[in-house]
Amino acid sequence: MSTAPTFQFVESDVMPKDVRLATWICFFAWTFAVYDFVLFGNLLPKLAADLGMSTAQSTGINTWVTAGTALVAFAIGPIVDRIGRRKGILIAVAGAAVASLLTATVGWVVGIAAGLGLVFLVLVRSLAGLGYAEQAINAAYLSEMFAHSHSDPARARRRGLIYSLVQSGWPVGSVLAAGSVYLLFPIGGWALCFAVAAVPAVFIVIAGRWLKESPQFGHRHQIDKMMKDGRVEEARQLGNKYGIDVSEKASPLISVFRGESLRSTLTIGGAFLLNWLGVLAFSILGTSLLSAPDGKNVPFNNALLILIISNATAFAGYLFHGWLGDRIGRRNAIGIGWILCAVSFFSMLQAPNGNFPLIIGLYSAGLFFLIGPFSALLFFTGESFPVHTRATGSSIINASGQVGAIIGGLLITATLAAGGSWINVGLWWGVIPILASGLLIFAARNVDPSKVRKD
Repeated sequence: MSTAPTFQFVESDVMPKDVRLATWICFFAWTFAVYDFVLFGNLLPKLAADLGMSTAQSTGINTWVTAGTALVAFAIGPIVDRIGRRKGILIAVAGAAVASLLTATVGWVVGIAAGLGLVFLVLVRSLAGLGYAEQAINAAYLSEMFAHSHSDPARARRRGLIYSLVQSGWPVGSVLAAGSVYLLFPIGGWALCFAVAAVPAVFIVIAGRWLKESPQFGHRHQIDKMMKDGRVEEARQLGNKYGIDVSEKASPLISVFRGESLRSTLTIGGAFLLNWLGVLAFSILGTSLLSAPDGKNVPFNNALLILIISNATAFAGYLFHGWLGDRIGRRNAIGIGWILCAVSFFSMLQAPNGNFPLIIGLYSAGLFFLIGPFSALLFFTGESFPVHTRATGSSIINASGQVGAIIGGLLITATLAAGGSWINVGLWWGVIPILASGLLIFAARNVDPSKVRKD
């Protein structure tokens, strides 16, 4: 006689108020994950100077950290597909907080053992990849929660806009990071900045106690338990009820390279990777490109002003592309946005140096169409995988961005070392990859924004 499963999921347990609470918690979790993630880049020059690192050493450290971030972001996906979205969010938040606290101790470790201290720094900042992975977990979790609470077509068409507000935690977290450096660095240096960055995570973890697991993962978990207990027919009936394929028994890491998941992994992941070359060239290294004499030769103070404007531009871009994706489909919104981005940045590179209003206008337009589509992309990623591989697929695609950053860094460094100009860098390793990413995304399977995926 079969025994009842130890796990029971009641769909009615998830109420609209639970979805609203989850949306807010995911927003703050992502905001403070970005806060820590961006803080390291902002403080790396000061940290390197205090630890006696040369510029070459600091950039080398950053490359290793980027590689470690990609590995951690990749590894968390299969775990979240096993243990659940709720636990995955809490692990990501707690991991980012631990990374912040340990970063604050790097100075002491380097003082004791310089070589091992630098290895410790790489390992600690790689752990911060859990914070970067937060956006992939959020995308998987919220796409499932919204499918439960926004099942009618009228409400379904607002899902992308709502998620874009969650994803806007990137510019909000970036501003918070810059503000904390301005306020805290004169008081306690970079160590204090990292120590304070861990504090918000405590409140997120406490709030996470009220998060409820998504209905789709709950159904899948219950089906897997039935199959394990030998209750195959009951599992099939439950799977048919919720549209879940009970025949898929392979691990998520294998399944993500099979069937419909394979197409999404290759097309969305490839587009994400290519686009991150452009993100590196125009966003992360934007100040260098703008202020370099062989770039746009914009005075450094004006270049900083452009970056301040770009954060506001990115916020507006998130909302616009989230709204647009709800109307014309997220795949189409992403592809059109990135193609217009390539046109904007190409025009900016060709604009005459010294024409500051034209340069800032075209640069802001480029960032609007570069960063904004990520709000649609991450939600589109969640829609493109079944529940069995959703977190794994989202994490692989998310990690591919860091792989793109590594490739872009190597190509940019090689081009500059060979005597190439920043204009050449922007064209070859910025504009062209962005254009290619916009074209490649159209090879992904389109998803009707008015339809809600139940599996």
